[in-house]
This record gives sequence, structure tokens and C-alpha cells, in this order.
Amino acid sequence: MNSLDYTIVGIYAVALIAIATFISLNKSGEKKTAEDYFLAGRSLPWWAIGTSLIAANIAADQIIGMNGDAYAMGIAIATYEWTAAIALIVVGKFLLPVYLKQKVFTMPQLLSQRYDQTVSIMLAILMLIMYVMVILPTILWLGAKAVNNLTGLELIPAMILLGLLSLAYSLYGGLKAVAFTDIIQVTLLIFAGLFVSYVGLNAISDGAGVVEGFMILQSEFPEKFDALLPYASQSENPEAYGNYVRLPGIWVLIGGMWIAHFYYWGTNQYITQRALGGKSLNEAQNGLMFAGFLKLLMPVVVVLPGLIAVSLEGSAIPSLEGDRSRAYPSMLSLLPNGILGLTFAALVAAIVSSLASLTNSLSTIFTMDIYRNYNDVGDDQLVGVGRKVGLVGLAISIFVAPIFLGSLDSAFQYVQEYMGLFSPVILFVFLSAIFFKNSTSRSVLWGSLVALVAGVVLKLYVANTQESLIEPFMHQMAISFFLAFVVSAILSPSSENAKTFKLEASDFQTSKLFNVGSSLILIVIAGIYIYFDGSF
Repeated sequence: MNSLDYTIVGIYAVALIAIATFISLNKSGEKKTAEDYFLAGRSLPWWAIGTSLIAANIAADQIIGMNGDAYAMGIAIATYEWTAAIALIVVGKFLLPVYLKQKVFTMPQLLSQRYDQTVSIMLAILMLIMYVMVILPTILWLGAKAVNNLTGLELIPAMILLGLLSLAYSLYGGLKAVAFTDIIQVTLLIFAGLFVSYVGLNAISDGAGVVEGFMILQSEFPEKFDALLPYASQSENPEAYGNYVRLPGIWVLIGGMWIAHFYYWGTNQYITQRALGGKSLNEAQNGLMFAGFLKLLMPVVVVLPGLIAVSLEGSAIPSLEGDRSRAYPSMLSLLPNGILGLTFAALVAAIVSSLASLTNSLSTIFTMDIYRNYNDVGDDQLVGVGRKVGLVGLAISIFVAPIFLGSLDSAFQYVQEYMGLFSPVILFVFLSAIFFKNSTSRSVLWGSLVALVAGVVLKLYVANTQESLIEPFMHQMAISFFLAFVVSAILSPSSENAKTFKLEASDFQTSKLFNVGSSLILIVIAGIYIYFDGSF
């Protein structure tokens, strides 16, 4: 990067903070309420919800981590993006109507309505641990590595800089500032990803165009274009896949992947918070459908550059020397100055957007589900506490990131595996609350405890053994999830719980636009798997 690139990045950062500050300004004489700060005053339109969902989701662990895994094992890693589009449709159809009907600020609040404060606080604590100890550190660490690769800035200062930038535009304005600036972030992110892929494919074809480049890439490395991974015993190079070699074949479409998806898109506060801030149910559902279409495009940004790096390594780009996390940053070396600065700004945009979303959500959960339960305070104090908690959570994550992630090959895998200990528990509790009328606080607490213990035991003593039949961490999630329901069913009374939500079939009706859009998404995904199933 040269002075032009740094100037572009600087202009981007200043403009972002200025726009966020303008969006966050209150009308004369008005104060920001808790609903304004944490849920954008429930005023978000569908396009802001959809783009903000993607901006919150696509961070360093996707851009750096998934491109690195694509370099190592191929297009199969894109299953996280394609199947997520289906999860968004299901969440919009069956879960979102319940959340908006109950008018909740946070996901744990829904559980306090259905069960009691014990269940609500347990889930709040689990979510806070996962945010501060798993997701935030990963985004910070991989983001800092990308900054280090391109600028030479040391990792700790880079993490602090990224954290401060995210706080600069989110700490004051809350969700509204985050959601509306995310529109800029996603536009820049998609442009950068498309441009990197365009330049890379054009380099492969020696200037003959991107279509020719893609065909050459596919013909030279056909093993990288199998959407369904083989078992370890059938793979020529199982070491390159890492733990993903244990998630082979059809299991990515029918196994524990769906637990991860429905937890993440349907019960995860920093994702669902955008939909909770929607103008209406229809607006929020269309926002989720729009995000589903964007998910179909995301592999061009988070997978294709890593595949291209396989072909260009050692010629057009430097050798990665076995470090898959360098695949995407190395691809940026193909870009001319100016465009490089803009693309680096897009990478920073993805990182700080996710950091801002996470800090806003962890402050929301702590303030509304824990602090407010023990302190009778007004909106001014709640907003103040939320800002302080966001700052403290980010500081803890910066401290633990090098400890947990310093020696890992795949930080994206780290996120998925350790979220896999919590996600079956959280999803089980929410599905029980909504759809199982007999479940009680006691039954879901015991089911949660069994699922959590089972997940830890399977991870430590079963899933990581080379000979195990229960190999992938997603099978581990499926087993934990199933055990939770078994235990809960045994301990649940035969009578219906008095606090069961009163839901009707009409609550789950969706618009014609949502239904048509959802059908198109399913058709496209089916076509993708038919084309990349290894027989075409």
C-alpha cells in the first residue's frame, strides 16, 4: 500500500464516523430511549435489515478464514453461505412472527416470558461468554492479521485500532447507526470481492476474461470444485482439510449444519436484533429474504478468491508457505494502488461492522436481561450502562484473542467448533419455548445441562479421535441437541404450561413476495449442488 491507499482508507474511516454521527443525532430536546439505542426505534426498512444482516455476518472470520479454507479444501466450504439462505427463509417464516408478536428487546427476554428469570439469565450468560470469548476474539485476530499483512502494523495495535474504529461510530448511535452505515459497508464489500475475483480470474486466463479464467481454474483443479467432501479414507490429501474432512458427503445437507444455522440466524441476538428493529413483520421478513439472496452471492467474496489463489500462488502472488490465512491478503497484491486502498477499506468495513454489531448486542443482553433485572433505572442509565459494557467486552476480547487463536491453522473452524458447544443448547431452549407446550423451566434447564456436558465430552473424548465414527463437530451438535429434547420430554409434565405462547396459524402467513422470493432461492441452491456435485 502507498500514500494513495492510506488516504482512501482514512477518508473512508472519517466519512463512516461522520455519517453514523449524523444518523444518530436526536431531534432538539429529545433523549435517546432504550428502544432507540438498542432497536433503532423499531424503524428499520427491509433493505436496511437485509444489508445489515450480511454486514454483521461477514467479518474477518469469513473473508480471511473462509477464503483460507477454500484455498485448502475447495468450494465445499461455501455450504455455510448457500445453506444459510435456506435457514433465513425458515427463520423468517416460523420464528420471526413469534419474536415480533411478543415485542421483545432481546432473545433471553422471550425466555423470561415463557419460563422464568433463571432460564433467561442462563441463556444471557451463555451468549455473553460466546460473544466475548469466541466470536469477538476471532474477528479481531483475523482482522489484525489482514492489517498486518498489508501494512506491517503489529497484531495487538491493529486489534486496538479496529476496536476503536468500531466503537467510534456505534457506541454513541446504537443499532440505528450500525444498521444504516452497514448499507455502505456491504456495497463496498461486494464491490471489493467482485473486483478481486475479476482481477484474479483475468490473470489466470492471461487477459482472456473472467469466464475463460473460471473454466481454466475448474479444469486445472477439479478436486476443488466438489461441493460435497469425501470421507478421509477417500481423500487424497486429508491433512489439507483439517477437521472439515470429518464433515463429508450428504451430511452437510442433512446433519448438524442446520443446528448451527438455525441457532445463528434464528436465536443469536446480534443477528436477530436487526429483525426485531423492523418497521413491521412483513418488512422484517422481506429483509431476511433479501439477505438470503445476498448469501447466494457471498461465495464470490469469501470463497472464490481463495480458489483463485491456488492457481496463482508462486507466480502472480507470493507463496503462502502453508499459511491459509494469507490467501486473501495475498490476492490483494494483484490490485493497483487506489483500488487496493478501496478494497482494504472494504475489508476494514466488514471487520468493524461485525465488531460494532457484536458490541451493541452484548451490551443489549447484559443491560436488558441482567442489569435491568436487579436495578430499577431509567432509559438514560440503561443506555449509559450499555455503552460501558460494549467497551469492556471489546477490551476483554482483545486480551484473550492471542491466547486462544495464536497457534491455530483455521480460526474460522475455531469459531464453528466452540459455538458448537453452545448452539445446540440455545436452539433447544428456544424451540422448546415456542413449539413444545409442556416444557417447563426445570425440564429445559436439565436438558440444557445434559446437552452442554454431552457436547464437551464428545469434543474431548470422541469427536477428535481419528478412528471415531462420530467424527465431525456437527455430528456432535446433533447428538447434544437430541439428548436435550429427550431429557426435557422425560421431565416435562403431561399438562400444558400456563405460560405457553398463544399462537395461531394466521401468525405464520407470509406475503406473496416472500413466498416467490423464497422459492427462487431454493431453486438456485438446488441448481448449485446439482452442478458442483462432482459428476458434471
